[in-house]
Amino acid sequence: MHKAFARRPVLRGVDLHVARGELVAVLGANGSGKSTALRCVVGLAEPDSGSIRLAGHEIVGLRGAPLTAARREAAMIFQHIHLVRRLSAFDNVCCGALGRLPPARSLVRTLFPAHVRDEAMRCLDRVGLADRAAERVSRLSGGQQQRVAIARALCQRPSVLLADEPVSSLDPAAAERVLGLLAELAHRDALAIAAVLHQPHLARRHADRVVGLRNGRVVFDLPPDLLEPERVDALYAPYDDP
Repeated sequence: MHKAFARRPVLRGVDLHVARGELVAVLGANGSGKSTALRCVVGLAEPDSGSIRLAGHEIVGLRGAPLTAARREAAMIFQHIHLVRRLSAFDNVCCGALGRLPPARSLVRTLFPAHVRDEAMRCLDRVGLADRAAERVSRLSGGQQQRVAIARALCQRPSVLLADEPVSSLDPAAAERVLGLLAELAHRDALAIAAVLHQPHLARRHADRVVGLRNGRVVFDLPPDLLEPERVDALYAPYDDP
């Protein structure tokens, strides 16, 4: 992919493949293009050129209903969690199903059909929060809120899960739990997961591959046991932007 903002290149030919059953950690300094790459995949930004394939389907160039259907293959988890804090964890997770429901169902949360409500409970159980389903999100810890966001994404039924700095605001113990959960979802549920991180130690412990971006280009794509500290340090070294 190539992408520029106001004629400033942000992605300079980024090529990345994430397979079902693996968690890929993407490292890089601020402005290296990590978040922009993920946003292009889910449609929050449009690449200037290149190809994006989700579950085997090319989505660049699609419009209307075919594009909407293809985009449902990917769910996004953000650094700022974007949950409705006054609603319960359960109601937030049900909202993950809105994309496949008739519009009238989205107007009143009590109209969620039984199968969606059952699925939402299964998703909460999958992230270890079934016992907090009725709790208002505002009363949950940061780590618990991020797990609710993951459950909401699972309720979308994606094959691809993209996480943009999902643990940047969490304490170390909560960050470990969230990354461990993402790795488990990749390995047990056969999801393709890409997570933008600023914590190389978490990437080493939980990822199957670690990709380094610098100045809009992929500079390495390695298994974590081959990730040398010097390679990581080089990602964050100052550089002149041509």
